[in-house]
Amino acid sequence: MKKLVAGILSLALFAGIGVSFATAQDEYAAGGAEAEHATPHYPIHKPKQQDWSFAGPFGKYDKGQLQRGLKVYTEVCSACHSMSLVSFRTLEGLGYSEAQVKAFAANYEVEDGPNSDGEMFTRKAVPSDYFPSPYANHEAAAASNNGAAPPDFSLIAKARGITRGFPQFVFDIFTQYQEGGPDYIYSLLTGYDEEPPAHVEVAEGTHYNPYFANAAALAMAKPISDDQVTYDDGSPQTVDQYAHDVSAFLMWAAEPHLEDRKRTGFMVMVFLVIFTGLIYLTKKSVYANKEH
Repeated sequence: MKKLVAGILSLALFAGIGVSFATAQDEYAAGGAEAEHATPHYPIHKPKQQDWSFAGPFGKYDKGQLQRGLKVYTEVCSACHSMSLVSFRTLEGLGYSEAQVKAFAANYEVEDGPNSDGEMFTRKAVPSDYFPSPYANHEAAAASNNGAAPPDFSLIAKARGITRGFPQFVFDIFTQYQEGGPDYIYSLLTGYDEEPPAHVEVAEGTHYNPYFANAAALAMAKPISDDQVTYDDGSPQTVDQYAHDVSAFLMWAAEPHLEDRKRTGFMVMVFLVIFTGLIYLTKKSVYANKEH
């Protein structure tokens, strides 16, 4: 009798679960899209993967591209974004001579001191100085940008990157994909022209960008447009080209020794392969005449 009652209760329970599951399916079919819109995941669009000269285990920086990216940063981005961890002398890695770096640094003024009177003063920058911030401090930067201080660009290409999820990250292990930051910066700079969907509300004073990592819109307006920066090497003066060049330059700023690291890593892998072969041959030689 007890087994019969238990069986009836079990059937009733499973029937209830089935009804609940069916109801949930109906609710999802009727309003699933609205629920998704109510709790969106950012970024709305995944960054667009680009072809970079520095990608892969044998990748190298394109110095011409880096020089163009420096020009974009200097003429556009530096008005709001600092690069306080990058010294002028490292620009020799872009192919500039020591004299050119010295002349470039002299275009900036930095605060120094105190002098003999105990006062701070400004002077022309020298190669050992770092890119100065356009603002006196963090609070001044925030006050000039509606409360949102522009981030420092020194390590932005390494700090920004969107999780690609399964199974893509598994393939990334073998392809050594490390260009998430430049892909994100490029996508953000070229994503301003998209119109927001009807269900997305854009707050006043912000600008819709489906590639922004934290929200549907951000405080920074579209920073660059076609023909805004003049290139001396004849490269296209388009937003797409500007975005590529400055993204590559910011990757270099974040990891100027990338080429050396990859070269060293390759040599280590070659050494390990040879060493493994020698160990195997030694083992065969030692145990060749041993009974097993």
